[in-house]
Amino acid sequence: MRSAIVLVGGEARRAGGQEKYFFRYDGKPFIEHILDALREVVDEIVLAAKDPAQCERFSHLAGVKCVSDIRKGIGPMGGLHAGVLEVRGNLVVVVACDMPCINPRVIEHLFTFMDEYDAVIPSWKPGMIEPLHAIYRRSALLAYLEQPEHDSLHEMVGSMRVRFVEIDELRRLDPDLKTFTNVNKIEELERMKRG
Repeated sequence: MRSAIVLVGGEARRAGGQEKYFFRYDGKPFIEHILDALREVVDEIVLAAKDPAQCERFSHLAGVKCVSDIRKGIGPMGGLHAGVLEVRGNLVVVVACDMPCINPRVIEHLFTFMDEYDAVIPSWKPGMIEPLHAIYRRSALLAYLEQPEHDSLHEMVGSMRVRFVEIDELRRLDPDLKTFTNVNKIEELERMKRG
């Protein structure tokens, strides 16, 4: 079984306090683009929010579950921790909520590299990676996240057996690499719309 965790719990400070997952692109909100793409490649989707009030913002979305951070104030790791406790699949796609152009073909391709690895992560160059557009083994996530003091994404990646996939290898599936487009500011959204 394959699962997905979508991290939606950010504070939206760079987006002027606006909720990025509801930014509209190509006729619908980011979150709907993301869910449509993930539904092509996974069996379940869990949204990881900062609190129950934020979860309520997604109650209109069918076929997804929303969970709240258990460990507060540690950024994406709090969402990852809450999400991994909820998912049932042993292979887990982790994505951020500000990536409206996720390409299911790229995600499917990343799954093919899992073999004996704990994670498959796209890499632009050594040290410049996409850990929030990656595949993880649930057991490896749990082993790291069960330690309360562990709250660093880069430390987590460093503790795992990782297969890094060079970005250029993914260009044949997504020539413009739109799958990695993330939007943090209104200005970036406007630029993306102008295309």
